[in-house]
Amino acid sequence: MKIGFIGAGNMGGAILRGYVPYAEKAGDELSVYVPTEEKLNSICKETGAAKCSGIDDLVRSNDVIIIGVKPNMFEEVLPQVAGAYNTDKVVVSMAAGVTIEFIEGYLGKDAKIVRIMPNTPAQVRAAMIAVCRNANVDDATFEDVKVIFDSIGKAEEVDEDLIHCVIGVSGSSPAYTFMYIDALMEAAVKNGMDRKKARVFAAQSVLGAAKMVLNTDIDPKQLCINVCSPGGTTIEAVESLKADGFEESIEKAFQAAVDKSKDMSK
Repeated sequence: MKIGFIGAGNMGGAILRGYVPYAEKAGDELSVYVPTEEKLNSICKETGAAKCSGIDDLVRSNDVIIIGVKPNMFEEVLPQVAGAYNTDKVVVSMAAGVTIEFIEGYLGKDAKIVRIMPNTPAQVRAAMIAVCRNANVDDATFEDVKVIFDSIGKAEEVDEDLIHCVIGVSGSSPAYTFMYIDALMEAAVKNGMDRKKARVFAAQSVLGAAKMVLNTDIDPKQLCINVCSPGGTTIEAVESLKADGFEESIEKAFQAAVDKSKDMSK
């Protein structure tokens, strides 16, 4: 495939960098356009991607066009994409609040459009990415595109009407998890542990717990129960968290992200 990136910021750049090793094995060709010449030269030098002179050049040159600009830029970028687009190409959007229908308004109802919702662990090739498509993207084409995102973590197809839910459960949730890790670190430091060691102890424990959820069929509630020996330290901590409304706070934060996503949609 020939894959072009419009924009290479935090998320678009992470996907581009993460896909480079796979692209080399698969023989895929990568190219990129960003409006700042210095940044364009830097990202091309780092990744080996070809440099495009503009959006129209990138769209004409590629089979898959990944738009990695902020949502407020879409009304400026999409007309430029439309000027060089044809229905042999797939356009991928990762912008929160920008619907497939909105993009079809610029590219046409027969356009092939994929919408993704990644998260920041894409930077370390551990992303969780929701992928949805319109009716013009057949299964074979969809699987070809999905490979890009499987290469930097886990990608799962969802219906577009679940995108708001995805934002709550995976798009925004790394931030909640960073807060949890930071709180554990601070508590450990207050109890005499070196901050560097506290960082490792807290983060590795979260990573291990996540792997237990992913690699076993045991319900997370049961995994929690399994750690809680009667009269032990863990059950004391868990009861304290429950008394302070820990689970309800997470659900409330999740819903706040979902509601904001709905407000942003266009």
